[in-house]
Amino acid sequence: MATTENVTSSTGLTEAEAKEFHAVYSQSAAGFLAVCAVAHVLAWMWRPFWPGAEGWVMDTAQNLTFLA
Repeated sequence: MATTENVTSSTGLTEAEAKEFHAVYSQSAAGFLAVCAVAHVLAWMWRPFWPGAEGWVMDTAQNLTFLA
């Protein structure tokens, strides 16, 4: 009779290997999503995605007009 350690699925992984792979994959996906969330917050703080009352104004261009 086969033991559970020797039984493999269609992927060729044992139950323990599949659980280990799933844990690493889940942690990697959560880390990636955290980095994406931080990047979006920083981008929002730099330049909001939706225009305010002034519309799409380039603040830097207006502040540097004294050089011209």
